[in-house]
Amino acid sequence: MKVLNQSSGKDFTLYQGDSCEAIKGLPDNSLDFSIYSPPFSNLYIYSDSEADMGNSSNDEEFFQHYSFLIKELFRVTVPGRLSAVHAKDLPLYANRDGASGLKDFPGQIIRAHEEAGWVYHSRVTIFKDPVIEMQRTKTHGLLYKNFKVRGEVCRQGMADYLIVFRKWDGLEGTTASERPVRHDPGVAIPYVGEALPEPTGLSLFEDTDDHNLRVWQRYASPVWMDIDQTRVLNYQLAKDNSDEKHICPLQLDVIERSIQLWTNPGDVVFSPFAGIGSEGYSALKLGRKFIGIELKESYFRVAARNLAEAELQANQTDLFAAAGVEVEGVA
Repeated sequence: MKVLNQSSGKDFTLYQGDSCEAIKGLPDNSLDFSIYSPPFSNLYIYSDSEADMGNSSNDEEFFQHYSFLIKELFRVTVPGRLSAVHAKDLPLYANRDGASGLKDFPGQIIRAHEEAGWVYHSRVTIFKDPVIEMQRTKTHGLLYKNFKVRGEVCRQGMADYLIVFRKWDGLEGTTASERPVRHDPGVAIPYVGEALPEPTGLSLFEDTDDHNLRVWQRYASPVWMDIDQTRVLNYQLAKDNSDEKHICPLQLDVIERSIQLWTNPGDVVFSPFAGIGSEGYSALKLGRKFIGIELKESYFRVAARNLAEAELQANQTDLFAAAGVEVEGVA
């Protein structure tokens, strides 16, 4: 395994290096779930390294590199298990692309995964506030002044997507995984997001299975309307003078919901673009293990600290829980 540096804890290992190279050292069928936000082709540049996929000159070059990674990711994933990719449509600019519009980047990701052997499993649309997008980007398609006089240029805001793929197990007539994910109806699933709607019906009491049913019904929605866009790890500590675009961490709500849905406690969660460690931070606090790869040194250092902090908090929670003590602020 070609790595530049490594940080480890009891339940995590973080590698600094090129994900396309470092993933070769992971054993076949060893990862239970992966979740990550890949570079969005050549939209953002995070470093000057030739190994950085964000330095691709065009989509074709990006997908040449990315396709190698997702083939390896297919190899190391447990049969029957899943990989979740955060993506969004990308803007086209008249001065660069010859026309203003949008590029179907999620569709390109789906086709690349299918060519690598993955089965397209599910897609979640994550609501984004178009007013915030307009204030941040000043894009013509969202400006009210254009709505009044040039309606043909107006468009909707750009949502985020979580695109989920499955490593088909190859067992004819069944979809059973080698390691199925089970949700115990007797153990309440903590809800991530806005408060759940009050239970319907005449009963004043609700058992754990009823609670979990309501959680599942909200999580099963094809549109997640209640993701807190501001609930992210602090990326400012990872910035350095060579940054051309700042990192955009995946929201913790999205990560935590995904881990709750598609993993068991003790499962191994993986991110080939670990950034500042958001996926691992959530995995460790939810009682899972984590393996991550990050190329950029400044991100790697911050991610290592975030993972160590999450593991410490998880261990403290376990100790207090074993003693039957509830401690506010330890979660």
